[in-house]
Amino acid sequence: MLAAADQLAAAAALIQLDGLARRIVLYPPDLPREHLGYVAKTAEADLILTDDETLAVDGVRVECVARCAPGSMQHAVDRGSGVETEWILLTSGTTGLPKLVVHTLATLTGAIGRGVQSSSAVWSTFYDIRRYGGLQIFLRAVLGGTTLVLKSAKESIGEFLTRAGEVGITHILGTPSHWRSMLMSDAARRIAPEYVRLSGEISDQAILNQLRGLYPNAKLVHAFASTEAGVVFEVKDGLMGFPAEIVGNIPNVETKLEGGTLRVRSSRIAFRYLGADSPSLKDENGFVDTGDAIEDRDGRCYFVGRRDGTINIGGLKVHPEEVEAVINRHPDVRVSLVRMKKNPIMGGLVIADVVLKTQPQAAGEGTRTLQKEILQFCRGELAQHKVPAAINFVTALTVSESGKLIRHA
Repeated sequence: MLAAADQLAAAAALIQLDGLARRIVLYPPDLPREHLGYVAKTAEADLILTDDETLAVDGVRVECVARCAPGSMQHAVDRGSGVETEWILLTSGTTGLPKLVVHTLATLTGAIGRGVQSSSAVWSTFYDIRRYGGLQIFLRAVLGGTTLVLKSAKESIGEFLTRAGEVGITHILGTPSHWRSMLMSDAARRIAPEYVRLSGEISDQAILNQLRGLYPNAKLVHAFASTEAGVVFEVKDGLMGFPAEIVGNIPNVETKLEGGTLRVRSSRIAFRYLGADSPSLKDENGFVDTGDAIEDRDGRCYFVGRRDGTINIGGLKVHPEEVEAVINRHPDVRVSLVRMKKNPIMGGLVIADVVLKTQPQAAGEGTRTLQKEILQFCRGELAQHKVPAAINFVTALTVSESGKLIRHA
């Protein structure tokens, strides 16, 4: 198990251990340490590598790894015949315990073109490399022989962007929530990327337009990927959603819509979940149900939210992400989060917490007018049962370490 907080130490260990270890478990520093014992037992860990001298797990040997010295990753490792190492990624589980997802280097690199990226590219990401999105960028840089700039946990977004700008990053990835946080920083213009990539959450039109306005010369791409399904496809036209003809026509990836959600089968998907009581990752035909609900509107498909994240309003289902995508298009809105408030008659009401681009000085007539304006905007775009019953203006929304809005049940 690799449980080092420092990304550079983790990067070096991944390079050295692949082909030597039977399994490498990538334990993200933001995952609660209370899960260490469960993960170690489930993954049959023999050894934990960490830079935390206080870490201890019953029955498992713990060794501390020093912070990497410059150039330490250049030393080749003689793997001999080697083994095909299992790379275990951790993702949130419905019970609170993480799921352990089994990949290999082959499944993780299936979407990465060898030799396609210029060696002069300088990659960076807001993700941690122990998460699927960050790991993809790490592997792109390693396999392409390019430079990778990693964010330190001790840096603010402004400090990171300043340093990234000084280094001259050309390619950068983040979730839409990462990008919204970045846009709130005065340092957003310190970088001038050639390539901007979004993944991990639904990319609505508002964030795509804001990034296009800030970086007009950059290639803007949003990708659909998940820890279980791998990288499925990319959208490069600057519009939210994707053309309907993509389904069933992606090279090396089989996709279909079934039961309202996207199903995927390819050589990039994970093999299975670890654990005796773990659910099956694939169906009997080898497809992964992503759980992402999709609607086809006039030949373009839109992600409307997670199947298991719907709000029940008087027997009608509402996808919070669909409502958020509309609210976020309002010119005064930075970002929003839609949630349910229990109601004895309807069962629940749709409530929206909204962060404005410019915070009001105090509650007053102007604030009430803007609330009414946003509600009217929603009524023009959404079915009546999806329109929020109330708009709350807040100063910030909580974002997880993995760069996603935290949605409370």
